[in-house]
This record gives sequence, C-alpha cells and structure tokens, in this order.
Amino acid sequence: MTTIGARIRAIPSWQVTLGIALLALGFLIAAQLAAEGPRVRYTTQERSTLVETTLALQATQADLRSRIVGLRKQIQDIEQPGTGSADVLKELNARLEEARIAAGLIPLSGTGIVLKLEDSTEPVPADGNEADYLAGAADLRTVVALLWQSGAEAIAIDGERIASPTAIIDIGGSVLINAAYVAGPYQVFAIGPKDLFARLSAAPGWEEFVRVRRGSFGIGISWAEPETVDVPAFAGSVTLRESHSVPSPTPPAAPSGPAGSAP
Repeated sequence: MTTIGARIRAIPSWQVTLGIALLALGFLIAAQLAAEGPRVRYTTQERSTLVETTLALQATQADLRSRIVGLRKQIQDIEQPGTGSADVLKELNARLEEARIAAGLIPLSGTGIVLKLEDSTEPVPADGNEADYLAGAADLRTVVALLWQSGAEAIAIDGERIASPTAIIDIGGSVLINAAYVAGPYQVFAIGPKDLFARLSAAPGWEEFVRVRRGSFGIGISWAEPETVDVPAFAGSVTLRESHSVPSPTPPAAPSGPAGSAP
C-alpha cells in the first residue's frame, strides 16, 4: 500500500491536470453531439432555388473580397515615400470603403423593412408533423433568398449580418446563424429601396410561402416599414482564399402597381 501511494505521489501534477482536462473535454463533446437534433429535409425545388441564390451571392462576395485585397495593396504602394498623390489615395480609400460596405464589413442604416417569423399557436393534428408548425431555418433561408431577389442591399437576422459565408441551420430547438445560436421569434432586418416591400410582395414565391406557412400551418408572419432600419456589420471571418471576376447581377424591376399587403 505504501509503495502504491508513493507511486501516485510521484506522478507529476501536470499529468494529473491534463488527464482531468481531457476527461472533461470528452464529456463536453459527447453532450454536444447528443444535443444536436436531426436536420430538416427540404424539397428538391426549394433546394435548387436556394442553391442558385447562394452560389450567386458567393460569387459576388468573392469578387468584392478580391477588390478589397487589391485596393489595400494599391493604398500601401501609394503610401510609400515618393509614390502616388493625395488625390489618388483619397479615391482609393473611397473605393475601399464602398467595397467594405458591399462585403458587409460596415454597419448600415437606411430605408427597408423588418419581418417577424413566429411558431404557430395552432394545435398539431394527430397525423401532423410538429416541425411543420415551427418557424425554422428553412423559413429564414426562403425569406433571405426572396429579399435578395427583391433588391435588398443588406440583411441581418437577430443581429447577425448575412454574408456569403453565413450558415442558417437548424440545431435542436434553435437556429445556427454564422457562429450564433438564436431562437424564435426571428426578426429579419433588410435595407433596400423605399419600395422594398412592394418588390417582395411581387417576387415569385412570396405569395405561396405566406399562403402555405401561415395559411396551412399557422406560422406567424408579420412585417413593418420603419423610417430607419439598422443592420450590424458581419462579425465572421472574411479571409480570401480564392476569387474570380463575375458579371454583376441585374437588379429586379420595380413592380408597376402600388405597394400592398401580402395575403
């Protein structure tokens, strides 16, 4: 017994501490894996539209990041002694600021709309699927895609700026946006032209989305048009790995009719 005790006391304290830390880490990883819920399945038609929109946004964001890197290099060259001029440096700084805004790296305020999505309060039928009566990642992705198509210039969900690296995924009873877990009700802030809501109402897919989610399952969908909408800056990583030039997307035409309420 004395020999065993002596051996235990001979073990360095850092090894004991490391063993305890690794054991605790294993418990945390196991708990995290157990807490992750099943991901929602989506229809092929919805996935195709969302994938096309995501690819277009990723290409645009990649071009913007390339412009930022190039402008920073030009500014550094001009700042060297004996090169460039104050006017050229001022112009490059202005262009860099525009690129940062387009990439989501600067907070913005302007005209726009705020959408709110809430879980249904209707009882789930005996043969129904409870997930259909909850506002989730699929609803948020659909709304974001429709807003981009309608001419939105900046979008945020519950304080998380939407950019090309942004993920919107169901995780258990919450939604993962960028690196933040958010729970409903969800508020979507969008900055754009003054007639952004009229454009959204006329966008293909909006009427059907409201009819199915609110009409069939009772999902709460409401909106407001405040005088000013605030959108924070994107807080994630924007390290450029690869980029290529792509044509600028053509903005959707404004609807000819007056702004009205969606069904």
